Amino acid sequence: MTFKTKESRLFFVLGSFLISNAILAEFIGVKIFTVEGTLGIPKFDINMFGVKDLSFNMSAGVVTWPIIFIMTDIINEYFGIKQVKFLSILASLLICYAFVVLGFAMGLEPSDFWIKQTVDGEAINMNTAFNSIFGQSMWIIVGSITAFLVGQMVDVVIFQKIKRSTGERFLWLRATGSTVVSQFLDSFVVIFIGFYINPQFNWSWQMVAAIGLVNYTYKFLVAILMTPLLYVVHGVIDRYLGKDLAGKMVLQASEK
Repeated sequence: MTFKTKESRLFFVLGSFLISNAILAEFIGVKIFTVEGTLGIPKFDINMFGVKDLSFNMSAGVVTWPIIFIMTDIINEYFGIKQVKFLSILASLLICYAFVVLGFAMGLEPSDFWIKQTVDGEAINMNTAFNSIFGQSMWIIVGSITAFLVGQMVDVVIFQKIKRSTGERFLWLRATGSTVVSQFLDSFVVIFIGFYINPQFNWSWQMVAAIGLVNYTYKFLVAILMTPLLYVVHGVIDRYLGKDLAGKMVLQASEK
């Protein structure tokens, strides 16, 4: 297959970027980082639903999720709901495939010389480190993939509903509005499956609600801050496609 038209090349680039960022989010998501510490500010120590000393400790996967939702809205804008759904399902299947390959890699017998390594003067069991980093709980994997699919499907529907009500105006409203709603669901679905019904953790509903709201607050603020980038990407694509072709694609996407 060759990508001879501007539309096909654009779809290939946007789709590849969405899928690669979705897979990256799964791999880097095992690291938990402190937002306050990264920004060099004191911890907030929030008390909510009886859960004390909460702060913005986030999965590193949130680094790529705003980009994923921007790609989702851009693809929705130019190619329509069906194409976003196709890419979302494809991304989920590829994430599953990646974890299957990781499971196989974890089962390989490690070489003796590789197991014991010294990193920055500290003795490290490389096999244990490898399995600890990549050996995520099946509950968390299922929760993450489910949250991704639910968030994506809700995002595309709300985006098009707002667009049909406002027309071509208010790109920020349909993009940011769909993102803040879909990320609300994403924040709670992954915690509910990964930590509430998971017998390994069995969190209380108060813990799920408190941490879910803290996570969503971060995602909400980032979604607002990322809105200008959406206009930048939109402008670049319009210049690449040309005014007439871009307008035609946006119109056709609304009708699909």
